[in-house]
Amino acid sequence: MKRPVVLAALLLLTACSPGGCGQTAPDVPPKKGEAPAPDTPAPTPDVPAPEPEPPAPEPVTWPHDPGGALPSGSGSGATDATLWAAGMRFPMEAAPAYANSQVYGYGGFAAPGPGGQCDARNYSYPWRDNFCETRSWSNGMCPAGKGPQGQDIRPATCEKKVHWVVAAENGRITSIGSYTVTLLGDSGRIYRYLHMDMAGVNAMFPNSASRNVTRGQHIGKVSADFGGSATTTHLHFEIKAPVSTGGGAAVVMFVPTYSSLVDSYGRLLNGAG
Repeated sequence: MKRPVVLAALLLLTACSPGGCGQTAPDVPPKKGEAPAPDTPAPTPDVPAPEPEPPAPEPVTWPHDPGGALPSGSGSGATDATLWAAGMRFPMEAAPAYANSQVYGYGGFAAPGPGGQCDARNYSYPWRDNFCETRSWSNGMCPAGKGPQGQDIRPATCEKKVHWVVAAENGRITSIGSYTVTLLGDSGRIYRYLHMDMAGVNAMFPNSASRNVTRGQHIGKVSADFGGSATTTHLHFEIKAPVSTGGGAAVVMFVPTYSSLVDSYGRLLNGAG
């Protein structure tokens, strides 16, 4: 009676793979003409998408009239847009500052109406050029041949001996007068600063050995010193540079300051003073 046992063994063999029970079936090569089955790709780990670049900040601007656009009734302006002092440091340490006329502004002797020198309208934008306003000093760059030779700039507030004035570039202070400081820059340009607190200036620069300065260095504070005459709290700032006259050697003369002030103030507002 061994036949049932043999039959059971045969059934067990037929249930196993050709390689034997308990063994993995060998790879079966593809038939002729068939493409091999593709390998299953390994799963790709999740990679976070890169963060988008933040947008570039908009440059800081401020309202300012074009050069040569003097207030009505104050004279004919110079429209020369030459950057006579490219790269110079704005002559006040901090913003805000207000470029406008101290003579034709409120509180000046040719004011447009009632109001004192500390009138809020003097301490507001827009900026206005006053390089060629009607004055008595010779100025060969002005249509009338006369003008104040520079630009009036009011500090942030109408306070004397508070707001720092700084060197426009590396150089040497060559003269300290009763109300004027002269700086000869390494570029060869000459900068003149008027109406600072002159007692403070003399204390900072008591002798010749102390008068080499670096760009942005404190050289005084805005005040109203005018050799005994009255003026408002402001800085009058001038630039002298070589100007070609077409007849030989260049002549060092007062040049329009407004375009260089606009350029340097824009850099100051945008952190690149």
